Amino acid sequence: MTTDRQPIASGLWSDEDNPHLLAGQASDGKIFFPIPEGESGKGLEVIKLSRKGVLWSFTRQDFRPKPPYDGPEDFTPFLLGYIELPGEIIVESHIVDATLEELEIGMAMEFVITAFDDKRATFAFKPERK
Repeated sequence: MTTDRQPIASGLWSDEDNPHLLAGQASDGKIFFPIPEGESGKGLEVIKLSRKGVLWSFTRQDFRPKPPYDGPEDFTPFLLGYIELPGEIIVESHIVDATLEELEIGMAMEFVITAFDDKRATFAFKPERK
């Protein structure tokens, strides 16, 4: 799923046909996502994260998050999960193209860019369909 909307924040994913989430890697190998701003981000090497991972944990968000939530006025429940990118990091992400009943811990997931609202895009993961 791709979109021509502006990213919800700069520097989250690469600008290419098959984008990747971008992370910062310290000289000791520790990976940070999103890349910290300011002094915390200095000295980090920007790396591309894997586009595929496995579902580590998940839930459904049935209520509008507390401020400073910056989402559409009409709240719609959504799926949220932690995706383990093996050998890299565990990323918190929206989950799209699935129902709660379809999700299983350990299932294969893949990175996508999806609409956040009428003007902005965000990243998400969806079940990998074979």
